[in-house]
Amino acid sequence: MTKSNKDQDITLRIAQDPAADELLARSPLAALVGMLLDQQVPMEWAFSGPYTLAVRMGGDDLDAHEIAAYDPEAFTDLFTAKPALHRYPGSMAKRVQQLCQYLVAAYDGDASAVWSDVSTGAELRKRLNALPGFGMQKAQIFLALLGKQFGVRPTGWREAAGPYGEAGSHRSVADITGPESLAEVRAYKQQAKQAARAAKRADT
Repeated sequence: MTKSNKDQDITLRIAQDPAADELLARSPLAALVGMLLDQQVPMEWAFSGPYTLAVRMGGDDLDAHEIAAYDPEAFTDLFTAKPALHRYPGSMAKRVQQLCQYLVAAYDGDASAVWSDVSTGAELRKRLNALPGFGMQKAQIFLALLGKQFGVRPTGWREAAGPYGEAGSHRSVADITGPESLAEVRAYKQQAKQAARAAKRADT
């Protein structure tokens, strides 16, 4: 995954840590796991998780077959060891293992197979949405990330990604290319939360 459709090297700055970002750029499974972890924690914490997990498992990458077959309690221990991989390490360990079990069953453990042969953005969104832990919003954000930063651009990918696919937007992790854009995305998310709270108060 270090090459885009245009055969260009990919450099990510999502985790804001060179080693973690390097893993995300070359490992489809690491990118998927980072996206899965991206909820209720800072984005850079979530996307650093795959690298920390790989180190704790004694390797330089993640393997879906290995994770799928891992003893559940021992796998949870990898998440809960300090510093914890997530605010909710127990539940997220279970979700990551469920994701890998699905990938093994549906794609022989090859995470890139989720998108490598799709012809339309709608089909890719459907495949992503079928992954354990990937609701529609998470599927659209990851689709936008694939299109904007990995060069995975099947026909209609921007439309399938919804607002997250818009060029020049700063709505999600798909738009993070460094500290400045991270701050812009974080500001957008904060504004969206405030608007949602205000709308909720207006309805009561």
